[in-house]
Amino acid sequence: MALLEQRIPELRNFARALLRGDKDRADDLLQDSLERALSGWDRRRCNGNLRAWLYTILYNRFVTDQRRHRIHQIFHPTLDEVLDDDLPGADGGQEAMLVYRDLQRGFAALPADQRAVLLLIGVEDFSYEEAARILRIPVGTVMSRLSRGRERLRQHMNGCETPTGSPHPKRQRPFSSDRYPAACPL
Repeated sequence: MALLEQRIPELRNFARALLRGDKDRADDLLQDSLERALSGWDRRRCNGNLRAWLYTILYNRFVTDQRRHRIHQIFHPTLDEVLDDDLPGADGGQEAMLVYRDLQRGFAALPADQRAVLLLIGVEDFSYEEAARILRIPVGTVMSRLSRGRERLRQHMNGCETPTGSPHPKRQRPFSSDRYPAACPL
């Protein structure tokens, strides 16, 4: 059980990121996932990767909960509701805090499938193959989602457009004509 306890902080971070910072729902997801892991402890592969197994359980619970929530139309926080208490504390680091906030907002706006791949590979340091096993998708799909997610974040951070693909409301580029926006440098 000590092996399981060691993974709780990183699983909590993964759950919070998947749920766009909703701490209460993330804690519920984590608790449910840990209960499932403990109840299925005797069925896990002894030689298997415990970390990947736990992430798989958590992600599968997330997907199931998302389907359930769509049916019941549960409210999701908007991009502008990134809380100030989630920002890192720093003396005089306002610019870094604003960049961090913008990154959080861009990340929160990504589709769940791209957000999950970015988290697993970019934050949790899983390989493409491990991420594919956790998400139960082909490696090529992992690579595609990672590429699209990174590009959307890059565009968001450069002020070209939001991660959803629409022009950023506060940072619109001038139009070169009435029909075509100016090219956005990356």
